[in-house]
Amino acid sequence: MTSLRTARTTRRLAGAAAVALTALALTACQNGTGLKDGGAAPASDSTTAAPSPTGATSPAPGTPAPGAAKTGTGKGAGSGSGSGTGEAKGGSPDPAAAAGNRVLCNGSNTEVTVQPVARPLNHMLISVKNTGSKSCDLTYYPVLRFDEMQWAPAPRQETRPQAVVSLAPGQSGHAAAMLAAADGSGEGGTTGQKLTIAFQGRTPNSSGGASATPPLPAKGVYYDSSLTVTYWQQNIEDALGS
Repeated sequence: MTSLRTARTTRRLAGAAAVALTALALTACQNGTGLKDGGAAPASDSTTAAPSPTGATSPAPGTPAPGAAKTGTGKGAGSGSGSGTGEAKGGSPDPAAAAGNRVLCNGSNTEVTVQPVARPLNHMLISVKNTGSKSCDLTYYPVLRFDEMQWAPAPRQETRPQAVVSLAPGQSGHAAAMLAAADGSGEGGTTGQKLTIAFQGRTPNSSGGASATPPLPAKGVYYDSSLTVTYWQQNIEDALGS
């Protein structure tokens, strides 16, 4: 009888335990927590490197994988060095570099002559021949000064060329001066016995180097307050406007 009572008691205890576990599971499902295993290790941080199957460490998210191409370098893998110049291929060339071997035309590398002409009336032709070994540029217009003249003749803006006049060795460029008004409206007429021609640099009114003092006709050159000058031109026709 004792054994029978013990078996019955054991069955009742087991049934009660099963009911209790069922109630606990239902409660966990209802509150959304689920059952937790207190002995499990916590999940690792997503940014922590994890070992790869080969034993190597995988990079954290956002880090390029070893051997991946890097962006923004402009050079292939294994270059190891840069030029350090900051030069970008395919960019616009430097203006000075684009000039190549060209230099400025001035009194040291040219032969300058002046000659009064019959047409147009009261005009003088100025010619500059490149006697150097490099191409040279005639920039803007010649700056004329007769004797001790204290003013500079104004340029005629309508004669401004589309590009700088460049002379290869042996070539000539030209400009013209209107010496006096054909209708006699000019003032302060006088005869110049000496002419100095100054050359401009690559910016307006800057020095382009040595001046020139071409010889004038023996009787000199008459001019008045209407004296003006053209920009440098590639040929005589453009200089004289004919």
